[in-house]
Amino acid sequence: MSYPALPARRPTAVALATAVLLLMAVGAFAYAVTGLVVLAGTVDRFRADATGTSAGAGEIDAMVALVRASGVVSAVLSVLAGVLLAGLAVGLGSGRSGARVATWVVCGLGLLCGCCGLAVLVGQRAAPLRLGADERATAELLGLLGGAYPSWWIPLNAGLSVGQALGYLVVAVLLALPAANAWFRRRPSAPVAPTGYPPAPHQPPPAPTTPAYPPS
Repeated sequence: MSYPALPARRPTAVALATAVLLLMAVGAFAYAVTGLVVLAGTVDRFRADATGTSAGAGEIDAMVALVRASGVVSAVLSVLAGVLLAGLAVGLGSGRSGARVATWVVCGLGLLCGCCGLAVLVGQRAAPLRLGADERATAELLGLLGGAYPSWWIPLNAGLSVGQALGYLVVAVLLALPAANAWFRRRPSAPVAPTGYPPAPHQPPPAPTTPAYPPS
């Protein structure tokens, strides 16, 4: 049986896909740390601004608890995503076909999450405008929440959502190139059958046998 030739080196497409995944993993870890650092100052500014609204202390505390919980959950998910991306990068670098399939699945989910992230940012901006007069306190708190974050935080989230979607799309396309297909479908070379056999060890000649004579 013949086998396709093994690629001598890792294809450029696979190397680029691995590098993009590692870069996205580093970005996920950095985002988790930055989010936790920003959270404390955001809560303090929000509390200070919310004291002048019509919201009661219970409503302010509930909004603060929601902000803290969302910040912690976002950081945990970012760390888990970073670990997953790093593991996929290692699997791709070693040429495991299962890692490529898993990467395609993660890329599809990542594209969806990136689009959802942009939708959430837009919804946060539009939510205070859609609330009625009977929800005045909630509208005021939501309006103050965006201003409590640093001025660069929301643009950073928007940029990361776009970059995340593009990164997953690039990785998926790179892994579908013909060079990547050859790399992940390679098989070990067939073993070479021996052309000869070693000479048999020297055996002494058999002892002569005495012929039997019929009795006289």
